[in-house]
Amino acid sequence: MAVSANRLELLQIADAVAREKVIDRQIVISAMEDAIAKAARSRYGAETDVHAEIHPRTGELRLSRHLLVVDRVENEATEISLEEARRRNPAAQVGDAISETLPPFDFGRIAAQSAKQVIVQKVRDAERDRQYEEYKDRIGEIINGLVKRVEYGNVIVDLSGRGEGIVRRDELIPRETFRPGDRIRAYLFDVRREARGPQIFLSRTHPQFMAKLFASEVPEIYDGIVEVKAVARDPGSRAKIAVTSRDSSIDPVGACVGMRGSRVQAVVGELQGEKIDIIPWSYDRATFIVNALQPAEVVKVVLDEEAERIEVVVPDDQLSLAIGRRGQNVRLASQLTGWDIDILTEAEESERRQKEFVERTELFMAALDVDEVVGQLLASEGFRSVEEIAAADPSEIAAIQGFDEDTGAEIQRRAQEYLDRIEAEQDARRRELGVQDELREIDGVTTPMLVALGENDVKTIEDLAGCATDDLVGYTEGRGQDAVRHEGFLDPFGVSRAEAEAMIMQARVKAGWIEPQAEEPVEEEAAAEAEMQPS
Repeated sequence: MAVSANRLELLQIADAVAREKVIDRQIVISAMEDAIAKAARSRYGAETDVHAEIHPRTGELRLSRHLLVVDRVENEATEISLEEARRRNPAAQVGDAISETLPPFDFGRIAAQSAKQVIVQKVRDAERDRQYEEYKDRIGEIINGLVKRVEYGNVIVDLSGRGEGIVRRDELIPRETFRPGDRIRAYLFDVRREARGPQIFLSRTHPQFMAKLFASEVPEIYDGIVEVKAVARDPGSRAKIAVTSRDSSIDPVGACVGMRGSRVQAVVGELQGEKIDIIPWSYDRATFIVNALQPAEVVKVVLDEEAERIEVVVPDDQLSLAIGRRGQNVRLASQLTGWDIDILTEAEESERRQKEFVERTELFMAALDVDEVVGQLLASEGFRSVEEIAAADPSEIAAIQGFDEDTGAEIQRRAQEYLDRIEAEQDARRRELGVQDELREIDGVTTPMLVALGENDVKTIEDLAGCATDDLVGYTEGRGQDAVRHEGFLDPFGVSRAEAEAMIMQARVKAGWIEPQAEEPVEEEAAAEAEMQPS
């Protein structure tokens, strides 16, 4: 049978739209069928269940209406009696659908316009679904495109005709400008399905944009031999990138720099001249942080792993270099390592140590009723508190220059008397606050801690059981210069987070809120059980 020109045109239109919008041809044909069925309903009645079918090879259009087989007809537009249905199909049963062919008709202007809107909407929805499915799995890749237009500082990017991405103004490197038609490379960091279609968000300031650029320039990174561990950026100004090698024969820093700096310069050129420090990564936190502060020299570091904070001592003439312009170097080093960094000069550290020495000397003089020389000797031997003196081995104190066994014993006796006196005063204060004796049974809780808890209205086992860990040890909001420290009830006592959690769990067990955990069998019992098992 010959195919008419109109039928051929229908298929050609479907093929052209499918190619232009990069969607399946069948989706376009289905949209046409829905549009023609909607137009037919305006002719045969809105209640009529009209179906349109376009043959995918010939383009032949077939219109039909479906009627539901029922015992008693209530709506002739949608239902047909069982008796009438069996005249057309002897096997018809109640609940079946009978298809009835409808004659072709000419579309009016309104019906044609309505059909066009249906097709446009269906094709647009299919295009949006295709874009979302295509790009949601490409998050984390570098995307190439052409600048389509610039709106209020935001750059709209044509992604090779397969969609549109947006680089918001705050995701552009400072002082860089783009014009329509310019080529652009950016990092795809998010794809969201929204009412107006999928939103594809691109960035040129994202730290991973730099990491991906290095992966494209350094074959060792692409192959997985060299790994990028961390990136910190001040977009358009300076950046630090930490790398490590899985092959001891390959220098990760050298691989990233390239012959005469060719590889790193290619990345710098893409980032508008952003200066890049390539840092060797290390498992040792102190070593890594020292490397991250390059090019400044570091004399000494003191780690506080609980607070993820590090104190760095640098020579006096290296302070400005370590901090960097407007704090840039130390800020990037902190972002790279994830630790808060405090920088001191040698002079500042010496002054602080001298101050601590004087404070400890005065404490020992007052608590032990000794003269300044004895207080200084105890402080210089590294004793930091009266508790340490009382708990020390007698021979350790007797070995101090100028001391003997009797002097050491007398100092320890005075230290113990001082602690007993303080303990009595603290216990009296604890009772005055109404703190229960039962709280003493919690492992790790001291009398001064009980006073601190009582001053914060934690007076019973139930009160302690209801506390959060942050209530006891405090917490920090923000990072770096914006960090705000909220103190906990037991902050002055140096209680760790793990110790605070253990105290709260003990209180919850004693309060009957939770069941005590079964203790692990000791190694000897486990070994004995293993021996009893048949081999």
